[in-house]
Amino acid sequence: MLPAIGVILGLAAIGAPARAQPTLVFAGYGGSSETAFRERILPPFEQANDVRVDYVAGTSATNLARLQAQRSRPEVDVALLDDGPMQQAIGLGLCDPLPTAPVLDDLYPLASAGGAGRAVGIGIVATGLAYNTETFRKLNRPPPQSWAELGDPALKGQVLVPSLSNSYGLHALLALARTEGGDARNIEPGFRFMSDAVAPGVLSFETSSAKISELFQTGEAALAVWGSGRTLALADTGFPVAFATPKEGAVALVSMACPVAGSDVAELSRQLILYLLSPEVQAALAEQAGWGPVNRQVILAPAVAGRVVYGPEAIDRLIRVDWAEVNAARPDWTRRWAREIER
Repeated sequence: MLPAIGVILGLAAIGAPARAQPTLVFAGYGGSSETAFRERILPPFEQANDVRVDYVAGTSATNLARLQAQRSRPEVDVALLDDGPMQQAIGLGLCDPLPTAPVLDDLYPLASAGGAGRAVGIGIVATGLAYNTETFRKLNRPPPQSWAELGDPALKGQVLVPSLSNSYGLHALLALARTEGGDARNIEPGFRFMSDAVAPGVLSFETSSAKISELFQTGEAALAVWGSGRTLALADTGFPVAFATPKEGAVALVSMACPVAGSDVAELSRQLILYLLSPEVQAALAEQAGWGPVNRQVILAPAVAGRVVYGPEAIDRLIRVDWAEVNAARPDWTRRWAREIER
C-alpha cells in the first residue's frame, strides 16, 4: 500500500536541507580600517541581507595581485583598493559595471574620477607627513613644513618612506618632483632628490601601515610619509603623533570599491558598494577610519569634521594624480626605484 501523500510531503520537508547563507568576500585594507569594517560597517549589512561577509586584509598591491591570480575563478567579490591600483584593475578587466542608483548623483566628482563606471570612491584621505610630536619638541623643531624635510640630515635614520609599490611612496615621489620643479611628466627632479637627499637617511621603506605604526611607537621613526586617516588612528591611541600638510600641498588618496568580475554573488556585491556610499556609513567611516566622506549629503559633527578631509574646499586643496599618465610610467619608475633608491 502506498503511504498517504501528506506523509510523503512531511518526510520530504524534514529531509530538505536549509537554504545556505550566501558568503561575500570583501578584500580591503588591514589595520585600523579593517577594525572599522569588521566591527562597525559590515555587521549591519550582513544582518539586513542575511549574508556572511568574509573580510580579507591586505595592501592594495597585494589585493590587486590576488584579483589577477584569481581572475578565471574569482574568490573576492568586492575589492577596495587605492585609486591608482584600482585603475589598473579596471584596465585589466577585473571589475564589473556599477549599478545605477540615486546615491551616485550625490558624490563629489573626485569619487568617480577614473572609475569608468566600474569603481567608485568611498573615502578620501590626504597623503602628507606624519611626525612624532615629542621627538620634534625635543629637537626644538616646528611641525614639518615641506616635503623637502624628508631629506633633512638632522633626521637621518628616523625617516620612513614607503616603497613605490605603495600609494604613499608613489605620492612622495610625485610630491618631491613638484617641490623640485618637476611633475609626473618630468619625474627626474623627484628621483634625484629622493636618491641624493632622502634615501641615505631612510630608516625603512616599509609598506605595511601596521609596521609603520609599530616603528613610530618604538621611537625609531620620527617622520613618515603617511595618510591622514592612519595618522589619526595612531594618535587616537594616545601616541604623540600628528599629521602635517606640507606647504606644497598634500596628495589626494581615494579608496575605491569595485564589484569583481565573475562574482557568484554579483547583486549582493553591488548592493554592498551602494551601502558603503550611504550617508550613515560615510559618517561612520569618517568617525571610525578617518576617511573624508565622498557623499556631499553627509553632515559631520564638528569634532569629526575637523579631523578628516571634509567638504568641497578641503577636497579642492588636495593635489590630484593623473593616474592614466602615472600608471603608464609606473613600470619604468618601479625598475628605476629598485636600482637607485632601494638598492
